[in-house]
Amino acid sequence: MRIFLVIVFVGLMIGCDSNRIFEDNKDFTKKAWAVNDTVSFEFLVANEGLYNVKYDIRNTLDYPYSRIFVNYTLEDSTHRVLMTKLVANYLFDVKTGEPKGDSGIGDIYDHQFPLESRKFASGKYFVKLQQFMRTDTLQGVLAAGVRVEKIE
Repeated sequence: MRIFLVIVFVGLMIGCDSNRIFEDNKDFTKKAWAVNDTVSFEFLVANEGLYNVKYDIRNTLDYPYSRIFVNYTLEDSTHRVLMTKLVANYLFDVKTGEPKGDSGIGDIYDHQFPLESRKFASGKYFVKLQQFMRTDTLQGVLAAGVRVEKIE
């Protein structure tokens, strides 16, 4: 019984992430990200300071390309655009075709990519992600998400 409690306690301590103020992922029901599926998130910054903004992608081996292009938009509480940019990241190694990212279950891979570091004032913010590839529907993309963390 003691060993079980120790394992649970260690697991909880590892799982705690005091720097994270927001993290959420949106699943794509058809295991594909359509070009018109804008993924939107709303988060609250309680304390002014420096924060990292990152985005998450969960994909399978069915993803047909080595990299992904994503449009990122950050808005304040009045929906004034603070940042918009196109980012490109590799999901597979260009030469070997080996998947990058962390694999937890079979052919599913999780990736986390930096978007920006910025000073946020206290308040509400909105992030939008939209795939920007040469095809209308990206097969093999299971989810996209956002993470915001305080820089210590």
